[in-house]
Amino acid sequence: MKGQPGQVVKPTGSIASKYSEIMGVSKSDITNGRLYAFIEEWMGTPYHYGGMDKSGTDCSGFVYQLQQQVYGITLPRMTSQQVTVIKRKYEGQLQEGDLIFWDYDGKKFSHVGVYLQNDYVVHASSRKGVIIIKLHDPSTYKYFSRCGSVIAAVQ
Repeated sequence: MKGQPGQVVKPTGSIASKYSEIMGVSKSDITNGRLYAFIEEWMGTPYHYGGMDKSGTDCSGFVYQLQQQVYGITLPRMTSQQVTVIKRKYEGQLQEGDLIFWDYDGKKFSHVGVYLQNDYVVHASSRKGVIIIKLHDPSTYKYFSRCGSVIAAVQ
């Protein structure tokens, strides 16, 4: 990845084309080259509970790595702790890099992903590994719990 964590660099043309197509946005809307290069590197990484590398990662490990490598922010490692370092928002206020939390298996804040744009989220799915989904996909949205931006001061 070009640039330093926290720095926004222009994406390559092929990455801008690919992710603009996936999310139904204009190529010019794909501005954070570090973010989409990171996603490209991790896409399809299998799910592995407790993992946080490209041989296997869980949801909070993936979000931990993304926030650190793309934005230069060190989050707590566990989903239940990550939810404590966000400033809550309404869905309509979501911006790229914000965290999304779901409650699966009756457990509060048991899953986490990162908001991209145009209703799309990247996360480490326990069945499919690292993928991009629509936030309002009926099969997952019913578990949606909370969202917000990372409070940088908590580093």
